Amino acid sequence: MTKARHPGVLSAVQRKVFGLPPATTAYTVERGLRVPTADGAQLLTDVYLPVGKAHGTVLIRSPYGRGLPESLVHGRAFAERGYQVVVQSVRGTGGSTGTFRPMAQEASDGQDTVAWLRTRPWFGGRLATIGGSYLGWAQWALLRDPPPELRASAVVVGPHDFARALRGSGSFALEDFLVWSATIRAGLAEMLAARRRVKAALREPTAEAAAESALGTKAPWFAEWLGHPDLDDPFWTDYDATSALATSRVPTLLIGGWHDVFVDQTLEQFQALNDRGVDVAMTIGPWTHLDTTFKAARVADPEALAWFGRHLRGTASGRPAPVRIHLTGAGTWRSLPSWPPKTGEHTLSLHGSGQLRDEPADAPGTAGFAYDPADPTPAVGGRHMSAKAGRQDNGPLESRDDVVTFTSAPLEADLDVVGAPHLELRLEVDAAARPDLFVRLCDVDDRGRSWNVTESFGRLTTTSGAVSLRLGSCAHRFLAGHRIRLQVSGGAYPRFARNPAPARYTLVCTGSSLSLPVEAVSTEESA
Repeated sequence: MTKARHPGVLSAVQRKVFGLPPATTAYTVERGLRVPTADGAQLLTDVYLPVGKAHGTVLIRSPYGRGLPESLVHGRAFAERGYQVVVQSVRGTGGSTGTFRPMAQEASDGQDTVAWLRTRPWFGGRLATIGGSYLGWAQWALLRDPPPELRASAVVVGPHDFARALRGSGSFALEDFLVWSATIRAGLAEMLAARRRVKAALREPTAEAAAESALGTKAPWFAEWLGHPDLDDPFWTDYDATSALATSRVPTLLIGGWHDVFVDQTLEQFQALNDRGVDVAMTIGPWTHLDTTFKAARVADPEALAWFGRHLRGTASGRPAPVRIHLTGAGTWRSLPSWPPKTGEHTLSLHGSGQLRDEPADAPGTAGFAYDPADPTPAVGGRHMSAKAGRQDNGPLESRDDVVTFTSAPLEADLDVVGAPHLELRLEVDAAARPDLFVRLCDVDDRGRSWNVTESFGRLTTTSGAVSLRLGSCAHRFLAGHRIRLQVSGGAYPRFARNPAPARYTLVCTGSSLSLPVEAVSTEESA
């Protein structure tokens, strides 16, 4: 019997830092329990048990170990507030046996873990799940066939379709997943060396060569991902939990970030569940993917505790509306009854002079640039997983010859863009293969700095004519005096694998326009 641990100074600090409700109980910890799977693997698991009656059980399945930060942020914190917390190392990680096959293994192993919980005398039959990124995917894998005990889920920046995250653009999301594959099971010293190898490997001309240089034989799944370019390939079945959006009725809290690589999937999850009448709530903050570990925890963890209180204990959640979004550019939060909100449309036309204007071009005009695979257009900030993600000054990028921009006059009043901008672009591309197109919406401040707001990247199916595409959704205020900028290029390397074919792009301004979903400036909740 392990000794009970009582809330103390650390608990008080954690409560203050993360905005948690008061701790209510002491807890015990059992470490290194072995959970069997149907095929004979043993999944190492730590269990945090509150002293006295528990509100329910929270399951966390992770490839990142069972220590910090999970042991503190969710293990200790949730146990001190009356929840049994089960933190498990997924197969092939953290001492768990079996071969690590990222994402593809989690549906069956999650079900086996719930079967084990049913044999525990302390398990009361009220189950919740929580976690971010891979831990979010593990929840979606379980939600494909949710066990009857599952009362609530809190998914933080978690994709439901990993294949689409890798290859949905028509290219390959190279840097994020090469770095992840090189460092997922590395210690600190190994991680630093692995990052150096990846940096050097990204100088290679192809994704396959980069993977060979950075990984060797240490991450065999990466070569499998590269070797299956067709998303209709049955290989991707175990990486796709989209069916959960059509069948699950588990109350689900979604936490995302406007600069997160998976934010469009988070929005899709909310819309699909909400349309079916599932109890679903969503909070989107100003965060990157990595921000959600600590920066977003002050919002995410209290919301998760309130969500579990509502669905496992029957308490009121105190949530004012199903959707809560951060309006970037204004630094404020807004509550909405649903997503996307009803908006008007503000359309700007592209002009050959490099301007965005309210009126269409009165004469044919063009803008052109070339893409060179030997010197691919670099990625700057945006929606990906690294520390370089998020809001960045795009000035150095926009000074390159392979990037063109179209910019509005200074705004006379604040303009709130809430939803997915839509671009109609007429272009001609001289290329030997299907070319790529990267477009980005930027906010140019009163000092002339260009800050990325949202974007879209994709491999074109045509080299001539009209292209219609939606940029990622956003919620951003362009302040009076700022200017709206559209940025266009043929790549974003190494975020996406370089296109091997050089290309020459000609943008035809006549008939090309950018439509922004706009709403009247309203009163926000708080800073």
